[in-house]
Amino acid sequence: MKKIQDHYFKKAKQENYPARSVYKLQEIQKQCSLLGPGQTVLDLGAAPGSWTMYCAEKVGLGGRVLAVDLNAPAISFPPQVTFVEDDAFSPGPELTAALDDHAPFDVVVSDMAPKTTGIKFADQANSLELCQRALEMARAFLKPGGRFVAKIFQGPDVKAFEGEMRVSFATVKAIKPKSSRPESKEIFYVGLGFRPAEGGSSRAPGSGGVS
Repeated sequence: MKKIQDHYFKKAKQENYPARSVYKLQEIQKQCSLLGPGQTVLDLGAAPGSWTMYCAEKVGLGGRVLAVDLNAPAISFPPQVTFVEDDAFSPGPELTAALDDHAPFDVVVSDMAPKTTGIKFADQANSLELCQRALEMARAFLKPGGRFVAKIFQGPDVKAFEGEMRVSFATVKAIKPKSSRPESKEIFYVGLGFRPAEGGSSRAPGSGGVS
């Protein structure tokens, strides 16, 4: 199995991606057709930058990607990408302005993961909280019909999260990419066909992130 993982690591380096995680999004794209030319994408947990680069390639120069992370990326991005180093869930003035400028979004993606403690239930709970908050961002900023993908660590509350997604999306899929390590507990939930709650999906300008 180490040989397979080395393959993805080497492939990422050869193709100038900073991390092998890009191939997980690539597999999801093949199955679900999340991304397309001219779209506007919100990338949560963007560093080190592989998902952002892939999104930028798919939307092209006519699209836009707003990438957010607490840490700086490992690479430079093309002109269709705006990167903001901030907390997506407690945005400062720069991120608030960027959200106002880009929203509403066609796609929201989240590869966020908590700092692991080695305590299984704690890691799962922290992962669930990140996914729930990413889902709140998607509900706030997606266009009707939009798409959402988030990474979550499998645990007892995963099905409840799936139920939360089904409230807002016409189709919900759980995907374990082949490029994920077999021992990893991560899966990716994909929501297609966003259905905003009554009153609309987008927050008023200046409202920032989720509360």
